[in-house]
Amino acid sequence: MYRISLLLLSVLPLALSMSQVQAGAGRELATFAGGCFWCMEPPFESLDGVVSVRAGYTGGRTENPTYEEVSSGTTGHYEAVQVVYDPTKITYEELLAVFWRQINPTDDGGQFNDRGTQYVTAIFYHNDNQRILAEKSRQELEDSGLFEKPVVTAILPAGPFYEAEEYHQDYYRKHALRYSMYKSGSGRAGFLEKTWAGKDTMAEKKPWRRMSEAELKKILTPLQYKVVRKNGTEPPFRNAYWDNKREGIYVDVVSGEVLFGSPDKFDSGTGWPSFTRPLVRENIVERPDRGLFTIRTEVRSKMADSHLGHVFDDGPPPTGLRYCINSAALRFIPREEMEAAGYGEWLKIFRKK
Repeated sequence: MYRISLLLLSVLPLALSMSQVQAGAGRELATFAGGCFWCMEPPFESLDGVVSVRAGYTGGRTENPTYEEVSSGTTGHYEAVQVVYDPTKITYEELLAVFWRQINPTDDGGQFNDRGTQYVTAIFYHNDNQRILAEKSRQELEDSGLFEKPVVTAILPAGPFYEAEEYHQDYYRKHALRYSMYKSGSGRAGFLEKTWAGKDTMAEKKPWRRMSEAELKKILTPLQYKVVRKNGTEPPFRNAYWDNKREGIYVDVVSGEVLFGSPDKFDSGTGWPSFTRPLVRENIVERPDRGLFTIRTEVRSKMADSHLGHVFDDGPPPTGLRYCINSAALRFIPREEMEAAGYGEWLKIFRKK
């Protein structure tokens, strides 16, 4: 069986991405063009039930196009993302709701400051059911009165999807600062905050379901799994957020529940992210930890029961506490992305200044 699988992979058309190979065993595909694909990966990757998200090119005439060829506007391809998801955990309608909240559906010349055919929006359906749901959701958006101009996002049959160069995959993770500057400078972040401020979001609508250990191992890196499930500790000064000074919130890497905010973060000199207090006290569970020949106070998240770190009483005012937390247990959401990611209600923590 192993040899047969390798043989099948070796003869797959180049247009058949690994996402399409993964879309078996009850999984399905969804393909969306929403302007720059850098900005379209994060909203989908954060959803429970999404297996993978890949950036690529689709809808055009050229096989295996390069980024430069697509950018020239001669291939007819859109920048797009292809989502592999488990329909028993998240529905296509819910994916559509997230898609609409990332774009300007009335712009037929591109998206925000990105102009050109490769940045035009579209939904590529993989079956009649997706087409019907896409058309229904587009009409509902049109009828909502949210936009003064007509909704022009196209609904098209899905064709070959060509994965973009590795440099473009998960760009927001690899080049976080550059990505943040781009999203803000492009006009996308401001438009989304203005358009959707105060509106219901996917994060508020969709209940979180606790995942099995097998499921967690699929979505977490080995270090993340070791920390949140095996009570591990990451190396000091060699983790994602110990010196992160950007404004935003920190949520549980598994469940997305809100844990800490940047206004309460301080430099403890320990090499781990440190906070004077939780942003949502109800989402934190504290319990005695009798390991390492001493008694410490362990900190865990309430919904996901993730091990986060420990709390000590040697912190600065006003609480005198130091919540010493592993970066691997957290996901940071920059201030400018909070509204689109479903955490708009927490923007109020920055308005107190």
